[in-house]
Amino acid sequence: MKVRKALFPAAGLGTRFLPATKAIPKEMLPLVDKPLIQYCVEEAIASAIEEVIIITGMGKTAIEDHFDTSFQLEAVLAEKGKDDLLKVVKDVSNLVHFSYTRQKEAKGLGHAVLCGKNLIGHEPFAVFLGDDIISADVPCMKQMIDVYNDKGCSILAVKRVPREDVSSYGIIKGRQVEDRLYEVHDLVEKPPVDEAPSDLAIIGRYILMPEIFEFIEKTPPGRGGELQLTDAIKALLSLQPVYALEFEGERFDAGDKLGFIKANIAFALQREDLGKDIAKYLQQLKIDQT
Repeated sequence: MKVRKALFPAAGLGTRFLPATKAIPKEMLPLVDKPLIQYCVEEAIASAIEEVIIITGMGKTAIEDHFDTSFQLEAVLAEKGKDDLLKVVKDVSNLVHFSYTRQKEAKGLGHAVLCGKNLIGHEPFAVFLGDDIISADVPCMKQMIDVYNDKGCSILAVKRVPREDVSSYGIIKGRQVEDRLYEVHDLVEKPPVDEAPSDLAIIGRYILMPEIFEFIEKTPPGRGGELQLTDAIKALLSLQPVYALEFEGERFDAGDKLGFIKANIAFALQREDLGKDIAKYLQQLKIDQT
């Protein structure tokens, strides 16, 4: 069965970006001139995803509004003859079919995924974490779907991280079976450095088989009293294989202030309308951190 649906957990409070996220969802923070979540939605579409399911929470209506039709704005732009901007606005609302459901309590990523059970049904699905922005010639999710089409099981996106950073990630233990592909034998959520089974960290892209839902439901709360998706995937290993793909591309942790700034610089430099001016500005900066 093909991967048709993508789940976007977006109910978090975004506390690392306060006070900006007091009234604006973290997922709507602009990366150059598009909100973070739109980059991930566009990646999903470029990977042949047909339906996007967004798990929202209190104060997240701006996400729904962004992907909805804005009659008043479109009318103003049309009246002023701003056809280029009108096309941009219309294109956003016509990207793909969207569905929404609420995560009423912040109980962890596993619980957020579980909230999408009824909308997913009994079919494989993709999961995107909207603050992981990946720049790649072939979309990261497309790379993963290609592996899924061959293996027919859950696929995790992984990237090597500095050993001292492993305690910030879910880490896999696995056997390399092909170039950049690993058969997963174990997963550990945020292990101490001296207990990490590898330096391959799970990044915010997953393809999951529908059986994951029953394992999430059976998973006891983990770190912080939350339902950890990593723990449920670890339990899933008892039923079916799981593979991890060391994807090709550059990942930006836009959920972190430094990563967010780096992403804005990198994506601005890639733009035809901004790249040269940004590069010139950076070269002119006199940086003194002494």
